[in-house]
Amino acid sequence: MKLARFGALGAEKPGVLIGDERLDVSAHFSDYDEAFFAGGGVGQLRALLAAESARLPRVAPDARVGAPIARPSKLVCIGLNYRGHAKETGASIPKEPVVFMKATSAQCGPFDGLELPRGSEHTDFEVELALVIGKRARYVPRERALEHVAGYLLHNDYSERRDQKERGGQWVKGKSADTFAPMGPFLATPDEIDPFDTALWLRVNGEPMQSGSTSDLIFDVPTLIASVSEFMTLLPGDVISTGTPAGVGMARTPPRYLRPGDVVEYGATGLGSARQLVRAHHGR
Repeated sequence: MKLARFGALGAEKPGVLIGDERLDVSAHFSDYDEAFFAGGGVGQLRALLAAESARLPRVAPDARVGAPIARPSKLVCIGLNYRGHAKETGASIPKEPVVFMKATSAQCGPFDGLELPRGSEHTDFEVELALVIGKRARYVPRERALEHVAGYLLHNDYSERRDQKERGGQWVKGKSADTFAPMGPFLATPDEIDPFDTALWLRVNGEPMQSGSTSDLIFDVPTLIASVSEFMTLLPGDVISTGTPAGVGMARTPPRYLRPGDVVEYGATGLGSARQLVRAHHGR
C-alpha cells in the first residue's frame, strides 16, 4: 500500500494511492499518527481497501500533497552511513552509527518550497531513504528489527553546513530550519520496498548530483533500528532517516550550495519522486 496525506498545510487528511487514483480515507481514520500505527491501523486500512475501495471518495487531482505521516515524536537521522559519502568527505568509516536529531518542525510536504534560512549561503541537499516505526521499539535485536517497520518514505535531509559545522554544539543546528525535512510523496508498506537495495537519485536544475543505492550502506536498516533503540524508545510513527549517498554539494569542487530559484528533484525506487523550488528567507 501507499499511504499519503492531502490538503492544506496543517489540515491534511489521510488517503491512499492506488495506481493513478487518490482515495480519501478520512472518514475512517483521523490521521497517520502514533495512535494509528500503534493501534494496528495499517492492517485495518488494508482491510478497508479490500472491502470498500470502490466506494471511497476520490481526492481532487489538484489537492496539495502533504508529508505522508503526521509530525512524529522523533526524527532521528544517521550521518556518514554510505561508504561513498564517507570517502568524499574524507571521513573515516564509523564504528557505530552516527546518530543526530532533526527538529520535527522542519517537516513539510514533498512539493512545498524550500525556504533558505536567514543569511544562508551553505544550504546543501541530501536524498535519503527513511523508515517509519510501526510499533514501540526498545532494545530490539537486529534479527527482529524489521518487525517494527511500518513502511518507508523519501526524505531530503537539507543541511545548512555553516550552522552544522561552524556554530558549535551539535549538528541539529544546521538540520532543523523550517522546510528542511520534506517527506513523501507517500509511505510505502514494507512489502513494496527492498531496503537493502533501493536506488536513490537527486538533480539540481536538471544536473545529476547524487546517485546511489542502499546496498552501499555501512549500517543497514535492521542494524540502525537495533542501535537507535538501545539509546531511546522509538514510538509508532517515529522516523529514522538512514543517511545520504555520495554527491552532496559540500563535497564538490567548488562546493555547490543552493540558491533562490534552484529546483531540486529527487527520488528512490518504489518511493516516487519529489521536487522543491528554492526561495529566499522571508518574514521573521
